[in-house]
Formats: sequence, structure tokens, C-alpha cells
Amino acid sequence: MARFPRVITVTLTAVVLGASMLVPAIGPGFGPGIEPASAQDSQLIKLPRLEEGIATRDVKLPPRLTERSAAAASTEKLRTTTFSMVGVSWTGAETPQVEVRVSKSDQWREWQLLPLQEDLPDGAETVAARGKVQRRGTQPVWTGRASGVQVRVEGVQPKDLMLTLINTGPQEDVKAPKKDTDDLGYGSASNGSAANGRVARSRPRWAPKPTIFTRSQWGANNSWRNGRPEYNSSLKQVHIHHTATSNNYSKGDVPGIIRGIYSYHTRSLGWFDIAYNFLIDKYGRAWEGRSGGIDRLVKGAHTRGFNHQSMGIALIGNFEKVRPSDDALIKTERMAAWKLDMAGRDERGTIETISKGSDRYPAGRRVRVWVIDGHFHTNETSCPGAQLAKWLPWIRKYAYKRDQMFNP
Repeated sequence: MARFPRVITVTLTAVVLGASMLVPAIGPGFGPGIEPASAQDSQLIKLPRLEEGIATRDVKLPPRLTERSAAAASTEKLRTTTFSMVGVSWTGAETPQVEVRVSKSDQWREWQLLPLQEDLPDGAETVAARGKVQRRGTQPVWTGRASGVQVRVEGVQPKDLMLTLINTGPQEDVKAPKKDTDDLGYGSASNGSAANGRVARSRPRWAPKPTIFTRSQWGANNSWRNGRPEYNSSLKQVHIHHTATSNNYSKGDVPGIIRGIYSYHTRSLGWFDIAYNFLIDKYGRAWEGRSGGIDRLVKGAHTRGFNHQSMGIALIGNFEKVRPSDDALIKTERMAAWKLDMAGRDERGTIETISKGSDRYPAGRRVRVWVIDGHFHTNETSCPGAQLAKWLPWIRKYAYKRDQMFNP
């Protein structure tokens, strides 16, 4: 089995060179082909070579960031080799506001907020495996190709602040199956109009399984996992999320973005696997997320307190201000209908359940929730974003209609 390179760690320390600057302190443990920085380029942070489409480097930030203002502290502008995703993690209970800006061709972009990682696992999975300390963090955000980064922290600076840089490699042409079996010409997300009535000639017993790209197609390296899949006894809910990464990606970027999220969840935060059961891109393609079997009730790590009864679907993008594409919305209702029809659930309805413990509902609290639910209904979060949340009634309605097409 092909193995990806280890995460390489660089520690940044403050020195005096006429003015306070941050430079990497090079230590042992470099990956294949990586040499310590010379005196001439000691400030350059080098990511390892790409292997199987990804390279990752963790950069330990100093206990006190050097550039300070009344409300925030930041690093110096850090020069790097190419990366395309960035996240920041830490230990302790603090919840800072973290922003980054990146440079491309020596042009610095505007500061952007890194959303807090609020799609979370339950129980033992929250404690990192292999002797690592439990870490909290931001979402990993897609920046596109960049070669410089600066980090700014508002509020109390947490302990053991770590910057993760991920190079997701070149764009990839992942080909779909010859026949897209879920393309039934059903419905439209443009105006909420009724279905056009066209039905598959041979009716399956349940709403049909949509076309789903597999883990091998996006390049999952199973050696990063630290445990085994867990399974739920029943499916009561589908939770809708957004990855909060970025909306500015191409078709060829998607496999790398999913690899980057997977790397961050497993190697930076220490979780068993990628959090989501499935991901959907803006082109309407569904991707297998967490391992354990597409057709099985795999327990995810997306909605703390409610993972024991649900499936998590994450739309790739940030939908606080941007509307999801029609293709993504249609694929979402098809995925929900497929799973919930087999489970015998009413996609428009609500169910009563008991929380296992979230920041909104303590363990043991009996609550009534939607069968197709937005993350913000069960946790204190804005996920899946206001512009996706407003489409949840549409998703429920047309998932139910799809169910009824095959169960008249």
C-alpha cells in the first residue's frame, strides 16, 4: 500500500535581526528529500514533496506572537513553498478568533476568518490516539495555491498553537461512472417547482442509490486512520453541514480538498477518520467520506451528541453568504431520500431523541428534532450557513417526493 509522508513539524521562535522576526528552527525528522534550511533561506518554510497527491507541514507558533495591537497578535509574514489549505489548532479550553492571509506571486490577499471546527466527534474519538494531546481547532480552509501566510489571533492566545499547511497537489480529472444511475431528471432547486413526473422504468424497492465517488477515487490513505469504524443500530436523522473551506474551487480541486480535510481531521486533530459520511461538491457530485461501507450505518464525527443516530452530509464550500448550487441541493435531497427511505423515515417529519451531550443539549436531554436537520439545530453553531439553512425545507420536501415516487 502506498504511504503518504509523515507530518513534518517546524517550530517558530523569535530572534532579533534588527527587528523582531519569526524564523523556523530546523530540527530532526524531515521527510524524504527535505533538507534543513540554509542560512540564505532560513525563513522559508518548506513542505515535503508531494506523494500520492498531498504534502503536509505543521508549524508550531511561539507562545507569544510578536506583532501585537490592542485587540490581536499576529505572526510575521511567513514565506513558504506551495500550499493550498490552511488550518490552526491548539490545546486547552480557549476559543480564539483566528484569521489568516496568504500571498500569491508576492501579492497579499485580505485577511479571512478561519471558522471554528464545530463538526465534532463523540466520546473516545475526541481524545487523539497514539499518545497525542487532544486538540481543538479551526476548519481547514481552501486558499488556492499560495506561497506565504500570516496568522492573526484575537482574544486569549491558546496553548500549543499550531499552523497546518497542506499542499493538495495539482488538479485531478476523476471520471464518473459511464451511467449516472441517479440522473432521473427529478425536480429543480431554482424555484421549488414540482417534479416533472419522469420515473425510472424499473422501480427499485426504495429510492435509488445515487452515484457516489469512492474513497479510492479521491485518494484516501487508510493508514492515517487510528482505529476501526463504528456502526449505528438505526438511522433517525440526516445532518446537513458545510465544510466552510471555500467556494472558489474547480472540479479538479475537489479530490485534493477532501484529502486535505481528511489529513487535518486525522493527523492534526487526531480523529479516527474524516468526520463526514458523505461530501457533495458544487458540481453535484457525491463523495464517500468516512470509511466503513457506503451502504452501512457508519457512525460519523460531525454532530457531537447526535452522531449515534445520524448520517452527516457536508456540502463543500462556505454558505454563510453564498447560495449553494442547484446541482448540490438536488444531490443532497437524493442522498437523504436514499438513506432515509431504507430506514423508513418521513423526510418531512420530526423525531424525538436523547442527546449524548452537545454544547446545546446536555447528555440525557430528550429533544424533538427534524429528520433532515441543519447542524445548528443541535449544536451552538452557524453551520451549515444561512444561505444553505434556508433551503432545508426544500430538501425535506423533495426528498419526501423522491421517496414517494418509488413507494406510491
